[in-house]
Amino acid sequence: MDGTMGLQGLLCLCLASHLALQAMPTQGSPTDSTKGNKAVNGVVIRSLKVNCKVTSRFAHYVVTSQVVNNANKAKEVAFDVEIPKTAFISDFAITADENTFVGDIKDKVTAWKQYRKAAISGENSGLVRASGRTMEQFAIHVTIGPRSKATFQLTYEEVLRRKLTQYDIVIKVKPKQLVQHFEIDVDIFEPQGISKLDAQASFLSKEAAAQLIKKSFSGKKGHVLFRPTVGQQQSCPTCSTTLLNGDFKVTYDVNREKLCDLLVANNYFAHFFAPQNLTKLNKNVVFVIDISSSMEGQKVKQTKEALLKILSDLKPGDYFDLVLFGSAVQSWRGSLVQASTANLDAARSYVRQFSLAGSTNLNGGLLRGIEILNKAQGSLPEFSNRASILIMLTDGEPTEGVTDRSQILKNVRDAIRGRFPLYNLGFGHDVDWNFLEVMALENNGRAQRIYKDHDAAQQLQGFYDQVANPLLKDVELQYPADAVLALTQHRHKQYYEGSEITVAGRIADNKLSSFKADVQASGDQGFKTTCLVDEEEMKKLLQERGHMLENYVERLWAYLTIQELLAKRMKLEGAEKASVSAKALQMSLDYQFVTPLTSMTIRGMADKDGLEPVIDKPLEEMLGPRRKFVLSASQPSPTHPSSSIQKLPDRVTGVDTDPHFIIRVPQKEDTLCFNINEEPGVVLSLVQDPDTGFSVNGQLIGNEARSPGKHEGTYFRRLGIANPATGFQLEVTPQNITLNPGSGGPVFSWRDQASLRQDEVVVTINRKRNLVVSVEDGGTFEVVLHRVWKGSAIHQDFLGFYVLDSHRMSARTHGLLGQFFHPFDYQVSDLHPGSDPTKTDATMVVKNRRLTVTRGLQKDYSKDPRHGAEVTCWFIHNNGDGLIDGVHTDYIVPDIF
Repeated sequence: MDGTMGLQGLLCLCLASHLALQAMPTQGSPTDSTKGNKAVNGVVIRSLKVNCKVTSRFAHYVVTSQVVNNANKAKEVAFDVEIPKTAFISDFAITADENTFVGDIKDKVTAWKQYRKAAISGENSGLVRASGRTMEQFAIHVTIGPRSKATFQLTYEEVLRRKLTQYDIVIKVKPKQLVQHFEIDVDIFEPQGISKLDAQASFLSKEAAAQLIKKSFSGKKGHVLFRPTVGQQQSCPTCSTTLLNGDFKVTYDVNREKLCDLLVANNYFAHFFAPQNLTKLNKNVVFVIDISSSMEGQKVKQTKEALLKILSDLKPGDYFDLVLFGSAVQSWRGSLVQASTANLDAARSYVRQFSLAGSTNLNGGLLRGIEILNKAQGSLPEFSNRASILIMLTDGEPTEGVTDRSQILKNVRDAIRGRFPLYNLGFGHDVDWNFLEVMALENNGRAQRIYKDHDAAQQLQGFYDQVANPLLKDVELQYPADAVLALTQHRHKQYYEGSEITVAGRIADNKLSSFKADVQASGDQGFKTTCLVDEEEMKKLLQERGHMLENYVERLWAYLTIQELLAKRMKLEGAEKASVSAKALQMSLDYQFVTPLTSMTIRGMADKDGLEPVIDKPLEEMLGPRRKFVLSASQPSPTHPSSSIQKLPDRVTGVDTDPHFIIRVPQKEDTLCFNINEEPGVVLSLVQDPDTGFSVNGQLIGNEARSPGKHEGTYFRRLGIANPATGFQLEVTPQNITLNPGSGGPVFSWRDQASLRQDEVVVTINRKRNLVVSVEDGGTFEVVLHRVWKGSAIHQDFLGFYVLDSHRMSARTHGLLGQFFHPFDYQVSDLHPGSDPTKTDATMVVKNRRLTVTRGLQKDYSKDPRHGAEVTCWFIHNNGDGLIDGVHTDYIVPDIF
């Protein structure tokens, strides 16, 4: 398709915690009605069906949608899919114009070698990625012929986790149009028997939900069906708009009368442990809270709100303390105190009154909290019989005291020594997520991100509710060593009310008769039980569920094993990490899961350049503690692509088109221009700061529409932006934006709208327009995307590069643009008509050289990438000779990095 062609029909599907399907017209497009559907510029969603089958907590989703193009010309549709971060895609297929294209899962290195090679050579791809709170997203764009249809089918799988006494399946429904055949069908099979089942839709009243949502359960089986007619989808009896806009949620739980829930099929087992009717343990809990100055505003207000609610939820038998850390560390009592009415009132007063102060002494705060718990456990026997919990909340990175992350990890490990779990809560996107997650995993806990939003207090409270009521500690599920070949995590520091411990493994051949599970734990009175396999019951289950049960138990084991290997590799380095990564990769390939180590290509679905689309699973953070990325939704500013830039000069320094360099000289209120004429493939140094290593280099590409005997126009096709101090690299082409390309980092399309952060570098991608790179204590730069149009003299898409702010760059910054970041002087005199009588020539004295310059016009596209703004400037001839230091060939470098 032509690079500037507008999206004629957009099909968007978001599922799992989200499912949305929509067809959106370009502005001013007509609509018509076809069989009850409201067509969008001729594109109509004929059917949308979501089928979910759950077998013993293993959920298998298939989403099928059919789109029809009723127009008399080809239309583009985009399949946008969001799945939970915990899920793995296992299959994807597209049927269009009677051709079927299926997914092929391979290791990421192999998939991306082809993809990166294509991206570098200027080819296109269908990959689009983004991320939200609980989702990951990709999009596939397909052009379907006139009067034809396309069918999309996505399969993904996950293990449902029990939280607060139930399993949740949440689907966000937003079709944006009436759908002739709309259906959500959820089938649940649980060998323990289903104890409760409910389904609600936020967009339906209770009365309408009772009428339209069919739900039933009996024994092991449960079923939910939502199949509204076109009339039932209408927002009013005479409306052509849909009321389907919101959450469709299925919740259920299973019977817990039996202590043992041990499922065996085809030499694989799954053991679900969630005993009921246990006495709640009293707990020792210390809250370690970041009070550095970055917590100001809503963050500290919401943190206090959540703490006050949590304190109210403590039971009289609980003991607690509060530790606050900014530049200094302070504790409320310095030792555990009982959650009496008087102590709770005093603690609430302390929370209301504390103020923010200084930097982030995270190491000091954690060690103080650990010391309080350790001291209590060692002082009196009754304290050691309680469940101890350490909860830490921070919104930033360590900047005070010990700041070396490896040393902090060691300090915390050595101090806790496996005695109790550590839960890390990262508030916002300025945290070092990998660091927090590794620390929590090393100390029997987990990390959770608290999103900076209006419901942050509820997020904090929601996390605490999950760990508020410990029932057992030091839980160990043991299996005969000679009978089990592979086993997932089977030791847990604590078991909490409303949760569930799941262990899966592979049983050795001919060892089923000796297989059993011994469970022991510490509780109010101790806990010990043995679970045996009920072979007769297993035979009945296999008759009821057949091959599906065998397949799901094995895939449940594979899913849990891969998840645990991916978590384990985060804590390792060198050969150990490589070995664990290899195991996770092989299992991902064996079971055909798209994981952070694999990618899916759509076999046979190549674009005009021969490139197959790639579906890739992003990591929450990329490449370790010092090379982290945070990805969040971003909206373009109405005035400029980067909302962080409040006011821009009318003219900026930059380089664009063939390539024309524009140098703004603010002290002169004037602008200088020059061209660089070089061969395609040459890489030029644009910005180089020797003090920090920050650099921007650009590679030229030739114009395909060259004329013999004429100068060949060259344009920037690749830009490399690097900040070696933090390991940051960004490669930009007219097709893709790649983060840390040398390390297999994520790739984004220009169709994405996203904001990313790595340490002090923030990248904002503004869909189909530009991207802005902002470096803390450095500069702010803009890359403009130029899409060619039909009939254009230029036949290839290209890039422009602009400097929006450079005042913090060092005085030694150089490069074709960088050398002009700081003031310089020149004088212009002797204005006279030039060889072209319509232009004025003059004499310029600059850098002790006398040059003949010409008054002319160039275009600045920094604010308007499509039309640009004319800039009057003095043009320096001969590749900027006399203005730039040295000659232009001095700025040729071997590579964009």
